[in-house]
Amino acid sequence: MALIQTAFIWVAYAVAVGLVALIAAIFTYTYQTPRDRSALVSTVAIITLTSLLATVLLLPVDIALVSSTTSSKLGAKKEWATPEAVHNILLTLKIVYYSLYSLDAVLCLLVVPFTYFYYEEWDEVDEEEGTQTFGQKFFGALKYTLIFVALVVILFIVGFFVPVARDRKGAHLDLDYFKRLLSENHGERALTFALGLLICLGTLLYILYTAAGLALLPISFIKSAPSISAPQLSETTTSALEQNRERQRQLEGRNAGRDGGLAPKDQRELEALVREERTLVRRERLAAEARGDGKSFIVRAWTKICAIFRPLKLIGGILLLVLAIIIWVSMLITGIDKAKNSVCKEHCGYILGSINVFQPVNWIFVQSSKVFPIDYVLMALLVLFFFSSSVAGIAAIGIRFLWLRLFEIRKGHTSPQALLMATVMLTLIMLAINYSLAMIVAPQYAIYGAQTFCSNPTKHPDDQPDCSNHKELVKPCSELSSDYGSKNVCTPTVVSTFLNRVTLNFPVFGIVAFWAQFVFLAVFLIVFTTALFRTPKLDVNQLDEDAEADEEEGLLASTGRRFGATWQDIRGKAKKPSGAAGRGIRGDDNHEDED
Repeated sequence: MALIQTAFIWVAYAVAVGLVALIAAIFTYTYQTPRDRSALVSTVAIITLTSLLATVLLLPVDIALVSSTTSSKLGAKKEWATPEAVHNILLTLKIVYYSLYSLDAVLCLLVVPFTYFYYEEWDEVDEEEGTQTFGQKFFGALKYTLIFVALVVILFIVGFFVPVARDRKGAHLDLDYFKRLLSENHGERALTFALGLLICLGTLLYILYTAAGLALLPISFIKSAPSISAPQLSETTTSALEQNRERQRQLEGRNAGRDGGLAPKDQRELEALVREERTLVRRERLAAEARGDGKSFIVRAWTKICAIFRPLKLIGGILLLVLAIIIWVSMLITGIDKAKNSVCKEHCGYILGSINVFQPVNWIFVQSSKVFPIDYVLMALLVLFFFSSSVAGIAAIGIRFLWLRLFEIRKGHTSPQALLMATVMLTLIMLAINYSLAMIVAPQYAIYGAQTFCSNPTKHPDDQPDCSNHKELVKPCSELSSDYGSKNVCTPTVVSTFLNRVTLNFPVFGIVAFWAQFVFLAVFLIVFTTALFRTPKLDVNQLDEDAEADEEEGLLASTGRRFGATWQDIRGKAKKPSGAAGRGIRGDDNHEDED
């Protein structure tokens, strides 16, 4: 039975990794520009994204495996869960974790930079003329990559020799759980130091991009339904275009035969009309593409289907908005609880012995972890939500150095260099998300899952406590549990042990990662409030350079017209335009830039 359960957990993980590999491929090919698509860049991006998502998705596997060794109803180890069996489970998890973390570090610090410089060395003209060989490109990229190799070596040397925290006189540091966290192995210390540093770097990006994306992504779903339908847009645009051209003919006719050409006032008006005409022509083409004109029956049918299911997208956006608010509240509760009730405060990165306030997300995961794979599915969806929010944040803000925009991330218009830089950023962000999920979003679930222990005293020290007739003595496991039963029953997850080892041995990393969560919450609140009442300039869900129809009105004022536009797209007909329809289109586009 134990073997079947363990195999089922690992099979579920393998299926999840296959799905995230597919998601990584879809993301890569959706965002990369077709004309500059590179097989090497695409492959490296897909492998890197798959690796980092697989690392985060190992958390519920970790929890499920350690929780499977105990009976949550009796608070005792199962018969098959001998110390050797538990040790083998933890050893397997450590090997997988260390392998994935090492792979993430190698991809982020070595492979991706080498691919970036290799692509920069590539010259299409020289390659066609045969003056550029593979060796030239390879060694040219390797020359710059050696800088990153030196940084990695320095990083691990520092981590190998840097002393761990010696101020261990804080409260409760004498407990067995904390004793196991104090790393003395130099190799493990180097990896711990490197991971802590990368988490802190990722936290800076996490604050800016994930917080903004978490607020913008649900709102972009809500605003995905247009305020004007494709048929209505086509009719009003055609009407405005006819009026525009008629006005141009009037100006040219009025000044026909006039010495010196058009009057200065008429010349300025004509130039404005020409610019407006180009905008209207472009909008007319967009409306035709939205209707599927000139396309096959399949494309037109797909357009209709998308219009039919558009209300579901709106509902999905509302549900995501509710989820984002619940996550925000849960993180705030955990942050305040840790700041006030941590057993060792800044000495161990604000490790919380037990949750003192009801935390909704943690409660949902603890209850669902009793029946695998419900919690796994929920965690996978939560990870994808954070990942999608990070992508949405990078797309909305762009890749910047201070206030300077270096690259833009847009669907179908992302250069290979921008894709590689975004991949590195997402790798660092996912390390920060891994910390946030395990330590802030669902701390109790991430450390012990649904494990419990029996606190009923025993007559002899070697006897196992029995709570079969005393259910009230079955208590949830926590870091502060010091009963004899908890020592033999409660097994912390590998990821929580590793992250807590980082914060306990190097408290500065724990302090930065913990207090950064409050900055994350503040950034989310600011962006959410701004986006709710002021339409963002970028449509995060449809990053298309031809989308000129972004509206400047608030989110709450345009919901009625969005439902009307959806119904017109389903029918394929526009309602009768009002007299000001054409003037409205023209007035909205006076600010358009020239092509």
